[in-house]
Amino acid sequence: MPMNYTKTAVLLVVLTGIFVAMGAAVGGKSGMVIAFIAALVMNGLSLWKSDKVVLRMFGAHEVDAATAPDLVELVHGLARRAELPPPRVYVMQNPQPNAFATGRNPENSAVAVSTGLLDVLSREEVAGVVAHELAHIKNRDTLTMMMAATIGGAISMLAQYLQFGMLFGGNRDERGGGLGFVGALIAMIAAPFAAMLVQMAISRSREYQADRLGAMIVGNPLWLASALEKINARARGIVNEEAESVPAAAHLFIVNPLTGRGVDNMFSTHPNTENRVAELIKLAREMGVASGDRGAGLPEPHDESDASPWGGQLDRRASQRGPWG
Repeated sequence: MPMNYTKTAVLLVVLTGIFVAMGAAVGGKSGMVIAFIAALVMNGLSLWKSDKVVLRMFGAHEVDAATAPDLVELVHGLARRAELPPPRVYVMQNPQPNAFATGRNPENSAVAVSTGLLDVLSREEVAGVVAHELAHIKNRDTLTMMMAATIGGAISMLAQYLQFGMLFGGNRDERGGGLGFVGALIAMIAAPFAAMLVQMAISRSREYQADRLGAMIVGNPLWLASALEKINARARGIVNEEAESVPAAAHLFIVNPLTGRGVDNMFSTHPNTENRVAELIKLAREMGVASGDRGAGLPEPHDESDASPWGGQLDRRASQRGPWG
């Protein structure tokens, strides 16, 4: 835990420095001061509110035992097995299969899954994905991940604002307080690289650690291995507009949500899926389990005959007003 807090502090210092440098490039000394003050406020707010910001950023809506009983029971059952407080459960109405966890600590955590993930994965595979996200919570990775996403996203949005300013001549500083056009251009070039810096700052080894711990939580590594293969195959062909607009948040997801169309994907935020699957298969051999084994601690569904593994409510409500009621 102390190491994660140290990494968070270093990451915040680096991102704050980039943000302040962008302000100086555009507004000179006054811009630097304003950016520094804004960064301090943003750092403070992101510590307590960034989980809500990230969830809202990806259009996640909270579900409960009334709106998605089987999904909530599955998440809470695995949380008990992981010896964690029950996290809040969210659903993103997005066709791309993916998931992430957020929260500053296990007591204030949340797990979000997309409708695309619930549509294409089996109950066991969803359990593997949820267990992976719970492993991030247990390892306290989410603190660094969500704060990096919030501040990195702010840097990207500032660059977009500067682009509009340049188009309409709003970055000309007649008093010479800043670098005007040149400063804005520098800031816009720096923003994508800042996003890559955020992505690279999140160690890929955390994904391997979460895979291993998640597999042990759910009791069968092959469920997560199968889920990763399906998610990786489908995610590449489905554009996640929210993730594409904030590439600095790509590291939050279990599989890279970006399609690779822009410079932000020059460096991947995630280890190779084939390597992750190979490690999980190796772990399954060590544990002596097969794909058909039920695993430990997986709650029974409410209705085995229902076509949906979530009691059918997500599908029925989706045609009306979404799975969140």
